[in-house]
Amino acid sequence: MIGRDEGVDFETRNSAAAEEWKSLLAGYSDVVLVANSDEVDIEELKARFPETTLFIFFNKVFKVLREPFTRHSILLSRSGTLGANLVKSGKVDKVLPYFDMRTFHGVVNMKAGPNEQLSPASDFGDVHVRHLDLTEVFTPFYPRASVPTTGFALCFWLTTLDLGVRITLAGFSSKRSERYKVFDVHDWTFEQVFLRLMFRKGKIDIIGREASNAYADLSAHFPEYTPADIALTANEIIGERLSNLSSIVDRLMDVTRFLRFLDRTWKSIKPKSRKQRRWDAMEKKGG
Repeated sequence: MIGRDEGVDFETRNSAAAEEWKSLLAGYSDVVLVANSDEVDIEELKARFPETTLFIFFNKVFKVLREPFTRHSILLSRSGTLGANLVKSGKVDKVLPYFDMRTFHGVVNMKAGPNEQLSPASDFGDVHVRHLDLTEVFTPFYPRASVPTTGFALCFWLTTLDLGVRITLAGFSSKRSERYKVFDVHDWTFEQVFLRLMFRKGKIDIIGREASNAYADLSAHFPEYTPADIALTANEIIGERLSNLSSIVDRLMDVTRFLRFLDRTWKSIKPKSRKQRRWDAMEKKGG
């Protein structure tokens, strides 16, 4: 079990975690990270990848699974400030039945932000639990105002381990769908740029994405346009499109003003959530 132990430096912990994961993934040809996205087709993934594949799921897997998953798998449970999100939301017993225990290799409770707290293994019930702290992996380069998403954090870290397996991302679009939202505590643009760069360097595969870059290919087909010309013009067009989008958003804000008033009023009178009550209690103790 890998966690944050007092008196043990980061390099030692990271080395131990790396060795544990190398041992865990030995014998697999593929590792597939499955996002909770409408774009994911579980049956297609099962048909696409061989039996020597380990599938890694995240948090509320009922968003993509409809029945117990029978292939080799792991569940990543991200932590927040009050511990593992699945634990504090009471969803552990709801997600575990979506895995066949004969091929399920346990839960990994992961943190990647300085204020996140890992939960005790006992909070997850009668399954094998590992802990993974990647906070200091991202401190040197991830935008400081945000924290990495669970999938991005694990993907990047796995690429640094020289595992000798093919790492594939499924459903990593960062798009908001009709059912699922994206959280603004993450820097989605930064992550998508980084993932695309790793993809085009051959470090990972991304289902549904092209390895070639149409803008980069322009200068090869039309030498009279330099890469700098193309980049500057692309930025100009993007700026214009964002400006047009801002005008539309301004109009939407005007149209929805009354709805936002109703929303604020409802939030002010409804009972506080368990999480908010715990935050209030912590603040009173701190005061």
